[in-house]
Amino acid sequence: MVKMVMVVYNEVMDIEVSEILNQCAMQSYTKLAGVYGKGNVSGVHLGTDVWPGRNNVLYIACEEKDARQIVSCVKELRKKLGREGVKAFVWSLDEVT
Repeated sequence: MVKMVMVVYNEVMDIEVSEILNQCAMQSYTKLAGVYGKGNVSGVHLGTDVWPGRNNVLYIACEEKDARQIVSCVKELRKKLGREGVKAFVWSLDEVT
């Protein structure tokens, strides 16, 4: 079954996230850079003087076993980076054309 993994992370961690996921199971992805948001722990990121910072988002369509490996890599990265913010979300893809 094909899964979609969405990895959301603070833009300052772009190199670390890319390196870890490239060593993991990530072979192809779509990246959205400079997105805004608010996390429960990481706070507000709106790219302004009051709410500085932005996030990046990676969408990774992959097989289920690769999705599990990517999530495992993100969990390890969270342990290392702490409050800076990186999360992974996984859902099933019904159709890929």
